[in-house]
Amino acid sequence: MSQRPTVKRDISFSNPAVRAWLFQIIAIAAVAGVALYLVHNTIINLANRGITSGFGFLERSAGFGIVQHLIEYSEGDTYARVFLVGLTNTLLVSALCIVFASLLGFFIGLARLSDNWLLRKISNIYIETFRNIPPLLQIFFWYFAVLRNLPGPRQAMNAFDIAFVSNRGLYIPWPQYADGTWPFVMALLLAVAASVALFRFNRAHQLKTGRLRRSWPIALAMLVVFPAVAHLIFGAAMHWDVPHLRGFNFRGGFVLIPELAALTLALSIYTSSFIAEVIRSGIQSVPHGQHEAARSLGLPNPVTLRQVIIPQAMRVIIPPLTSQYLNIVKNSSLAAAIGYPDMVSLFAGSVLNQTGQAIETIAITMGVYLIISLLISLLMNIYNRKIRLIER
Repeated sequence: MSQRPTVKRDISFSNPAVRAWLFQIIAIAAVAGVALYLVHNTIINLANRGITSGFGFLERSAGFGIVQHLIEYSEGDTYARVFLVGLTNTLLVSALCIVFASLLGFFIGLARLSDNWLLRKISNIYIETFRNIPPLLQIFFWYFAVLRNLPGPRQAMNAFDIAFVSNRGLYIPWPQYADGTWPFVMALLLAVAASVALFRFNRAHQLKTGRLRRSWPIALAMLVVFPAVAHLIFGAAMHWDVPHLRGFNFRGGFVLIPELAALTLALSIYTSSFIAEVIRSGIQSVPHGQHEAARSLGLPNPVTLRQVIIPQAMRVIIPPLTSQYLNIVKNSSLAAAIGYPDMVSLFAGSVLNQTGQAIETIAITMGVYLIISLLISLLMNIYNRKIRLIER
């Protein structure tokens, strides 16, 4: 039997593959060496200045108040609690801006494609104006020029003596838990589950027999009747804490402070101008033949847009829309300019100044924004994979 000829591998420096691996190893070693040098140098400098490192400072008492907090907080709470307050405030303003910017951007983008000349020009002016003004200037405009010039609490504008607007913020009634809260929630969840099951059953019946059954009247009745029965049996699910003027300010209810309102307005309007262009380009990317095919079937324009155009356009819209959502989260750090208590203002500002733990506080703050951005990207990518075209 003939033996196979042995192939000798060239492991000399003249081999391009060997050179490539060697250069990569040298690059990795150089980066690791620089990182170790920086860490070692930092540790020595901290020790020479008497600055302790570590995260033990999170257990110490903060000793300062926070004007807005979604969770319970007092001045005697720890810096870890301050971190949670800043995190929830950041998530709050990011969520509000994402929702408002998406809704506003969607309608402005559709208006940009409208057949109405006036509506099209107004949307064009809106987009070209707000996307070319820096977001920080827009925040300053809403905060200093608009909200801070509202009347004081004693001259506050009110709506039926239950909601008040002043330069201290918007005060609205806020629900408080009562004995019937959990039965009400369970009844509402049961009604939602029954409604979903009804819609699916009627949908399957339509596909099988071709007969259409209306589901929404029964579903609406269940959403009203089930919680009402729970209210009659177990009592009220909540009672309302109505704000009232006491001294120089309002007490009770929920307050939307001017800083949050200015930040939400500015970032929502600024980002919506970019989202509007994303929506417009996504709709225009759908071939015009899809419009003609829907028109030939006799579909009205709203149905064509909702059932034919938008589902196809979403495949183009989602990637740039994800970038705009990430920009909202990152631009929310501009809240420090007007004193809104978010992560940057509270943790990377007040906590850093009091403790001197610059490396730890900045690292935690950067890590929070990184994790939030990665989670948004993950969720949007999951949705993008669900709506993608599957090729045979």
